Amino acid sequence: MIPLVDPAKRVAAVKKAVEGKLFPWFQAHRRAFPWRIRRTPYRVWISELMLQQTRTDQAVPYYERFLRRFPTVESLARASLRDVLKVWEGLGYYSRARNAHRAAQTIVAQHDGRFPRTFQELLTLPGIGAYTAAAVGSLAMGLDLAVVDGNVMRVLSRLMAYGEEIASGTARKQLDQWARELLVPGKAGLGNEALMELGAVCCTPRNPRCGVCPMAKVCTAREEGAPEKYPVKKGKKRVPHKIVGAGVVIRRDGRILIAQRRETSMLGGLWEFPGGTLEPGETMPECIARELKEEMDIGIEVGPLLTVVHHAYSHFTIDLHAHWARVVRGRPKTIHCADFAWVSVKEMKKYPFSRADLHIIDALKSSNVWKKRRPIFQS
Repeated sequence: MIPLVDPAKRVAAVKKAVEGKLFPWFQAHRRAFPWRIRRTPYRVWISELMLQQTRTDQAVPYYERFLRRFPTVESLARASLRDVLKVWEGLGYYSRARNAHRAAQTIVAQHDGRFPRTFQELLTLPGIGAYTAAAVGSLAMGLDLAVVDGNVMRVLSRLMAYGEEIASGTARKQLDQWARELLVPGKAGLGNEALMELGAVCCTPRNPRCGVCPMAKVCTAREEGAPEKYPVKKGKKRVPHKIVGAGVVIRRDGRILIAQRRETSMLGGLWEFPGGTLEPGETMPECIARELKEEMDIGIEVGPLLTVVHHAYSHFTIDLHAHWARVVRGRPKTIHCADFAWVSVKEMKKYPFSRADLHIIDALKSSNVWKKRRPIFQS
């Protein structure tokens, strides 16, 4: 057992166990993922972008689809943003896709299609911060850089029984320092992956599998008998909830109005059924009519409810009420949107939508009103 009171000895013991115990464990038990084969900076980069805020099992089909459509940085740079967002559709956090597109264009235009080879140069690319630069540098280029994600933070907090609140600046600096001290020169990529894998499959947030952990003998939290005590976190804040309305505006020819969000807004570049947030004292039809007047300068009649979508974003949740509607005054304008189009339900598959709007499309496809061409409005 290691002493509880000597941080220097703890670090030395942990580093010895990383190379002697963790590396063999990882090489014997690591999971098979498509980004762990045929490693290039491009393939690693795309995987790291997708794995931010996304579970590995969810990311796999998106990663494979993305690489089939854009197998090289040059193919990604040549694509339209609409095509990139469409392939990314459903994965969420769409700024990652927009930044990937811009970064690919930068790599082609300024670096002759080759990834920069230093940490500082990687940081100059759009959307690449210290974490992603360290991941690409260590995993694909052999650079001695430490990668500290949520899994690594949890593992280090338990190994060292670190009692500071994990989200604090002090904690981040300390964990980064320990991660650098644990690097084995020339094997940074292996060490980073092994620590991340340990946190994902063994040193889990709840019910950690200490009995089979290769680092158990050097884990101070396990020695204390309270691994789940770490990392120390503040209580979660209540997540705001919003009530939102959207108009499924239909023309006599059956085409439906969709609008494109501005690139600077949340979900920028995606298409949607236009609408907005319910204000105090409004009915849902009043909300939808007001929003479409403000956003596109059209007067509409709001009809019956099509569907209600319950959806969670990272910092809030929504109930999205989608109502049938028709234009009674004016023609659509791009006042608070980037573009608009009148499309058939079949044509919607060409446009990138958020997950919430995809649920509305599903409701459209299964609607009896739509399938049987029943009149939505009486006149």
